[in-house]
Amino acid sequence: MKIVGLMSGTSYDGVDVAAAEFRTEGDTLWLRPLGHRGIDYDAELRARIGALLPPSATTIEAVCQLDNRLGGVFAEAAAIGLELAGGAADVVVSPGQTVFHWVEAGVARGTLQLGSPARVAARAGVPVLSDLRSADIAAGGQGAPLVPAFDALLLAPDDGAPAAAPRAALNLGGIANLTVIAPGAPVLGYDVGPANALLDAAARRLLNRPCDLDGARAAAGRVHPGLLDALLAEPYYAAPPPKSTGKELFHAGYLDERLVGLGEPVPADDVLATLTELTARVVAAECDRHGVVEVVAAGGGVRNPTLRGRLAALGAGRWRLSTTDELGVSAQAKEAYAFALLGWLSWHGLPGAIPSVTGASRPSVLGSWTPSGPGPRTAPPAPPRRLRIDC
Repeated sequence: MKIVGLMSGTSYDGVDVAAAEFRTEGDTLWLRPLGHRGIDYDAELRARIGALLPPSATTIEAVCQLDNRLGGVFAEAAAIGLELAGGAADVVVSPGQTVFHWVEAGVARGTLQLGSPARVAARAGVPVLSDLRSADIAAGGQGAPLVPAFDALLLAPDDGAPAAAPRAALNLGGIANLTVIAPGAPVLGYDVGPANALLDAAARRLLNRPCDLDGARAAAGRVHPGLLDALLAEPYYAAPPPKSTGKELFHAGYLDERLVGLGEPVPADDVLATLTELTARVVAAECDRHGVVEVVAAGGGVRNPTLRGRLAALGAGRWRLSTTDELGVSAQAKEAYAFALLGWLSWHGLPGAIPSVTGASRPSVLGSWTPSGPGPRTAPPAPPRRLRIDC
């Protein structure tokens, strides 16, 4: 079965496209990567998304317009995915662009992703799976993170292999999220805190650039102790999982408040150095708390050598930092491949959300199908227990 997975994260800089072919062999699911590509949003579309995100006010008109604009981009991305799949696929998974994740007192109440799945289905000509988070929220979960389903299968040991020490999968997108796989324990996964969200907000505000390319300006700066202390005082970090967050909390205004509270100017390079240190320290503290021996990283943040180097330094002697490239999955396209996997699970009527991760009362089959849903499904003999990459 061939599936195209799309992903646009909280950094809202573009769409990652991945095509994969899936086959089962006993209780092992094999994923053969067929290719991946990235599509950048143009400056005007990034501005439209940014203008609609919290804490900005918006209108239903703006939401409708952006929904359809994004749908057009995702439709183009789906067409690229079909090319990567050899000209045809069975399913496209288009989770959309998250513009609001409604959390009150630690409880997720709702979520909203834009990207007109009807436009994607019209272009692709195959069923499109979208709105992947709502079913889990309806079951009392956070609706995020969803990638741990992929992580848990990918890092599962082979039959007969000795029990492995705890390992973690780390995604460094707009938000940093962690999945912990430990022998004999339920899978644990949650949003740790900001990765690129505050770094990119600072780059836009202080450098008039979309990001601090390669972490160069952060590398030139020095960590500001007062700003770091103010940032580390955020109550979210002390809250126990399950938990999820996004730009509803970690946005440019959030950073502005901490900077104003210092009562003194902080050079741009020092702000970026401090935000990099914040992400590294928060992630490292969680890895240490779970006693992991390896952290397998993916996401846009792995392209930032300053952040990656700081993480490696903090983990030295306790855990090894690697990337999913070593396992056969592009670190840049991992989430797109993960959503392709979620599409495979939903197609076969299998849950894609893990209650021990999201806090839901039950595992949920994820998503809504467009235009009219898939045809008859044939469930595999049993849910897979591991995922292997067919390189």
